Amino acid sequence: MAGYRDHTLDGAGAVDLVVALYDGIIRFLYAAIAAVERGDADARRAAVKRALDIIIHLQARLRMDVGGRPAQALSEFYAAIFAQILQASQSASRLKFQHAIDCVRNVRDAWREVARDPEVNSAAPSAFAMPPRSASAEPGDAATGSSWTA
Repeated sequence: MAGYRDHTLDGAGAVDLVVALYDGIIRFLYAAIAAVERGDADARRAAVKRALDIIIHLQARLRMDVGGRPAQALSEFYAAIFAQILQASQSASRLKFQHAIDCVRNVRDAWREVARDPEVNSAAPSAFAMPPRSASAEPGDAATGSSWTA
């Protein structure tokens, strides 16, 4: 599966990579919901950790010095969604996880709209700096921790 994912992101623009990260958050939050439904606290915590790792990664890559108000808005969104996911996990609430998914999906869809503009997508958004991809790291691998790249 790693090979497939690596090839699907080859040649992707910066905004496409951001969208892929949001998709990862959503995927892990659905995994957390499934764990809640099974009563599997360890799996819930693992899925939540992976979603939060992505949020930390996105937050760390914001360029507040050049991004201005959009970067500040994204920073506030990441802080709010981080807290919301923690609350959902603490209460093992399917409803709270679903609300977090809906919020992330809304922002992801806005990024998708940006991605449709080839001029914007060919260069990294000024508020977001995407580091070089690691050829050996798989998103969410334990060895890469919260510093993995898309």
